[in-house]
Amino acid sequence: MIIQPKTRGFICTTAHPEGCAAQVQRQVEYVQAQPKISGPRNVLVVGASTGYGLASRIVSAFGAGANTVGVFFDKPAEGSRTASAGWYNSAAFEAEAAKAGSKSYSIVGDAFSDDIKAKTIDLIRTELGSIDLLVYSVASPRRTHPKTGETFSSVIKPIGETYTNKTVNFHTGEVTEASIEPASEDEIRQTVAVMGGEDWQMWIDALQEAGVLADGATTVAYSYIGPEITHAVYWDGTIGKAKNDLEETAKRLNEQLASKGGRAFISVNKALVTQSSAAIPVVPLYISVLYKVMKEHGLHEGCIEQMYRLFSQRLYTGEAAPLDDQGRIRIDDLEMRPEIQQEVTRIWENLSTDNINELSDLASYREEFFQLFGFETAGIDYDADTDPAVDIPNLR
Repeated sequence: MIIQPKTRGFICTTAHPEGCAAQVQRQVEYVQAQPKISGPRNVLVVGASTGYGLASRIVSAFGAGANTVGVFFDKPAEGSRTASAGWYNSAAFEAEAAKAGSKSYSIVGDAFSDDIKAKTIDLIRTELGSIDLLVYSVASPRRTHPKTGETFSSVIKPIGETYTNKTVNFHTGEVTEASIEPASEDEIRQTVAVMGGEDWQMWIDALQEAGVLADGATTVAYSYIGPEITHAVYWDGTIGKAKNDLEETAKRLNEQLASKGGRAFISVNKALVTQSSAAIPVVPLYISVLYKVMKEHGLHEGCIEQMYRLFSQRLYTGEAAPLDDQGRIRIDDLEMRPEIQQEVTRIWENLSTDNINELSDLASYREEFFQLFGFETAGIDYDADTDPAVDIPNLR
């Protein structure tokens, strides 16, 4: 079939297997061109098929030479419907890992469930013995609690009062004002239940109880803080409440793992084009301006560059990881440089539909959005007949 992008709001409902594979290969080649990392040997990535989770798995395998297990919730092709981008990404990763001689295994299912935790633990015990790094990179709109059966839904809303600011339709370039009503207490509670730290804690507890978490193991989860422009809808909003819970979980996990030489971290990462960030009003416009400014300063990084720097310059240097005053790793340090944020703020005040293409890098935002799904990728013939049915090697 001829696979073309079909969009619905901030979601692309189709994905291209060859384009996704090319994007994965580009990330692999980038890591292979960097100095090797003396890092983990056996890695579990929960949320491994896109964005920072995928990049973490690539850096682990091709930067540190680690064996990896990836857990993700993606769907294969069915009839005229393509597979999800994460499915194609993972198939491409497995193929590249096989070429490199790395052990890799993929598990598809609900990472919040007890069944997937048990299945993952059995695989680790059988194939690897134990893991020494758990990367927790789950981004989901819903979670069913494995003990109570309650299903929670997350929302992206401010807290306390209505928030109004500029936003952009990145498909058309139209700059408008978006107003978001404040969240209710129950919406805050549900967002924390989905995006907070409870499931991360459950994964560590399950791995420890099963004896498959190595002494001295590291675990890391990802967060974002961002500038004042986005705080009302992000850091000071419902997502921020969930991220605060994630940080408190990191502190508890650090104490829990310390008795056996282990460590738990929050890594605050840069704003990038991801399926998650595309869903947050204001953020696509901010990222479009940020890209322009950081590129002009020679400081721009994508997911793979961020994760390589996290592993090579923070987590696995042989020394204690540098932390901020709240105990967090900051890989957003380049984004948050004063000169960068001052320039972004100056541009923000003048943005309109008429000058959006001049004052921002909206074109790159749009291109990277479609590349998440395997489109607008150099070297791919999108008019060619393509089989959407792709198997994932080592799928368990």
